[in-house]
Amino acid sequence: MVGRPALDGVRIVDLGWGIAGGYATKLLADAGAEVVKVELPDGDPLRDYSASYAAVNGYGPLFRFLNTTKQGVMLDYRTAAGRDRLLDLYATADLVMERSEPGELEALGVGWEALAERRSDATMVSVSNFGRGGPWSQRPANEFTLMAIAGSTSTRGQPGRIPFNAGGRIGEWMGGVTAAVAATAALRRARRTAVGDHVDLSLLETITPTCTNVQTLWGSFTGEYDTKALLEVPSVEPTRDGYVGFCVFTGQQWQDFTVLVGHPEWADDPQLATMGGRIAAGESIAGAIREWTSARTTEEVVREAILLRIPVAPIGNGANLAEFDQFAQRGVYVPHPDGEFIQPRVPYRNRDHPSVAFRPAPRLGQHTDEVLEGLTSKDHSVGATRPVGATRPVGTDPTASPDALPLDGVRVVDMTAFWAGPYATLVLATLGAEVIHIESVQRPDGMRFGSARTPADDQWWEFGPTFQHANVGKRSVTLDLTRPEGMGLLHRLIGVSDALVENFSPRVIDQFGLDWDTVSALNPRMVMVRMPAFGLDGPWRDRVGFAQTMEQISGMCWLSGYPDTAPQLARGPSDPLAGLHAAYAVICGLHARERTGKGSFVEATMVETALNAAAEQVVEYTATGHLMQREANHHPNACPQGVYPCADGQHIALSVETDQHWHGLLAAVPELGLDQVAASGALADRYAARHRFDELIEPWCAGLPAADVVERLISSGVPAAEMVMSREGDRNPQVNARGFYEAVEHPLAGSHRFPAMPVRFGRQPDHWFTRPAPLLGEHNAEVLGNLLGVDDDELARLEEAQIIGTRPAFAPQAPAV
Repeated sequence: MVGRPALDGVRIVDLGWGIAGGYATKLLADAGAEVVKVELPDGDPLRDYSASYAAVNGYGPLFRFLNTTKQGVMLDYRTAAGRDRLLDLYATADLVMERSEPGELEALGVGWEALAERRSDATMVSVSNFGRGGPWSQRPANEFTLMAIAGSTSTRGQPGRIPFNAGGRIGEWMGGVTAAVAATAALRRARRTAVGDHVDLSLLETITPTCTNVQTLWGSFTGEYDTKALLEVPSVEPTRDGYVGFCVFTGQQWQDFTVLVGHPEWADDPQLATMGGRIAAGESIAGAIREWTSARTTEEVVREAILLRIPVAPIGNGANLAEFDQFAQRGVYVPHPDGEFIQPRVPYRNRDHPSVAFRPAPRLGQHTDEVLEGLTSKDHSVGATRPVGATRPVGTDPTASPDALPLDGVRVVDMTAFWAGPYATLVLATLGAEVIHIESVQRPDGMRFGSARTPADDQWWEFGPTFQHANVGKRSVTLDLTRPEGMGLLHRLIGVSDALVENFSPRVIDQFGLDWDTVSALNPRMVMVRMPAFGLDGPWRDRVGFAQTMEQISGMCWLSGYPDTAPQLARGPSDPLAGLHAAYAVICGLHARERTGKGSFVEATMVETALNAAAEQVVEYTATGHLMQREANHHPNACPQGVYPCADGQHIALSVETDQHWHGLLAAVPELGLDQVAASGALADRYAARHRFDELIEPWCAGLPAADVVERLISSGVPAAEMVMSREGDRNPQVNARGFYEAVEHPLAGSHRFPAMPVRFGRQPDHWFTRPAPLLGEHNAEVLGNLLGVDDDELARLEEAQIIGTRPAFAPQAPAV
């Protein structure tokens, strides 16, 4: 029987704006929460935005996508009367989501303390550029400059050309889903304890690991910090009718790729087995690949690559995405409720607690009278309404502590590998869940092999920086699931756990016999989340896909790069993006279970999370006919905007997004005469003159040290920042003042500083991480013995039979000491 949406009965007051704020509360509304969007009289800035600069009359297409299913209230809470009405709304809210900079709401009397006075069990999630506290908390910034500070921008570019930001404001989307995860986790604890919390989210801290592939940790492990932006080989390649994208990650994929392009001899060259070696080989390899792909259509290349199970993708954009057969057959794109454009559906599907049907986004203030006249709230425990300010009952779990982490007491079976799936369970572990990472000695997690050591070193598989970060705080158990004893132990583990997350290809789980009917029979309270690359059905069901594949298909790649070259990769954000959505789906499933006592099945398709984060392209194209294009650092939401070299060899990022930024820029550099370039000052006029702005700003920057340029601009309120190299993001004074990086001691790799959660809960411990990433099979005895009751003799027999173990089956035993 289909139940109510997971967050049914939750009321949210939404003071957010833009993409991060809008996407966070969109996810909550999709899951059934009642979201009341409160806007000042000027409205959310996205209301008047269109990438085409079409007249949208306060109802822009991206705004409408992000704000479906919400109610709209207009309140000028800068006035005494407006503040009082907002506080009345607070008294009915389970959660307030806000996107102001630190101190703004407090100065108006509507900050966290004001909420706590009216609802001791309510939570506030505060999303800001740098977080609360620290020397940069009031610094002007936006997504473009934050990506430069984090070290993300420096990872993209070509030799001799200006580095560029990933297209599509990916950092904002990452911030939105992270805020939704933090909100649902905090709501779960508040419901169980009747004590709310203040959650502080930093967009910089969100972006730094997720949009750089934790490059700071790679620097720490290898001692190599001087990285360059280089093109992968192969990557996005020209075809007879467009482009095609490859992701050759493993040794087997490279061997198969050499067969595909007619050069099997390449497989015999050990230098070409690594990405660095292929890049160093230059045109001798890259040119031959282009020659082969250019002689074929995109469809022909994809068809041949799929036969060899090589990750491959057509390059998606706003015009063609909805036509791809996988998305068409699965109904991924649906009409916006008013029928004027199409948009991606919710990127996960809970079979037992479906998302609510989309409703049109509100016009400014559309529901003001309705909402303000009905200021009562519902007691979720007994179903009775109560007047404003009435006391809520005690929490649902008298044993739960408001000082414990939000997911304390939850046990997760983690059957994931590489980065997307493990990132989901990393989030759950960091939020307090006990996560047991399942591997086998026959097939360890493939991310272990992205190591800072070489196969000549003993236990080289334990030195993978990305693996270590994605699995910090977890336990590792090895089980050979191809044998009955291994599968039997997994079944027993499922029986005593709360959630199962997996990202195998669908055919593998089918072979294991781990469908939902089997899992739910083993444990009716289990929340099972599957993370297939393209979905559990459809013509692409069994295709292989990694983060790069998702970027290539979704349109992220289409918007990233120079206008005169092939699209380039956004460099990795699709993995953590998918992981965060899966973690959100798990927590929503736990919410529903606490109400019903029953588990649920969720399909969280990796590509659909990327399609949501790249939704603007399809939304804009089908609403206005405008096909968005990559143009290096130019983007229609801000101008001037760019990365500019300075006199000391450094680069700065500059972004003028608002009218306030524009006037600040004019005040900062009056000698440049920028007001004569776009006399009206309107964004559309400024964007039309974007190249002229570059011609004026570039020589000015070139004559000054980067630090002087940035100081002059930010002193006038203009977002600007020195561009940081990807492995140096942990040197920033802001993240260090906030304790974002934590030292983790590993028994083999030693001590390294790990990026932690980008959110602070008011009651969080001093440190997030309590244990390092596990050695392979490190916790076999602890989990199988202590939890499942397997005795020592049986453990020894299982290890002798290699059903469990602590070294990969291909690795010889460690040398005797």
